[in-house]
Amino acid sequence: MINTVLESVLTCPHCGYAKREIMPRDACQFYYECNSCHALLRPNPGDCCVFCSFGSVKCPPIQENQSCCG
Repeated sequence: MINTVLESVLTCPHCGYAKREIMPRDACQFYYECNSCHALLRPNPGDCCVFCSFGSVKCPPIQENQSCCG
């Protein structure tokens, strides 16, 4: 049984601001606006969502070895 983590700390690559967020269990989050500098974050090439690119924990579908965003 996989223990899926639903919280991740997103860190803005522009200003370094970090905030704990709850990840959606069944969807990818393609955009995230930094609360500090208001930069619009998008996934890095090859990543499915902002949590996989800038989070402390990958998104739930990736944690569970499932297809993400399909």
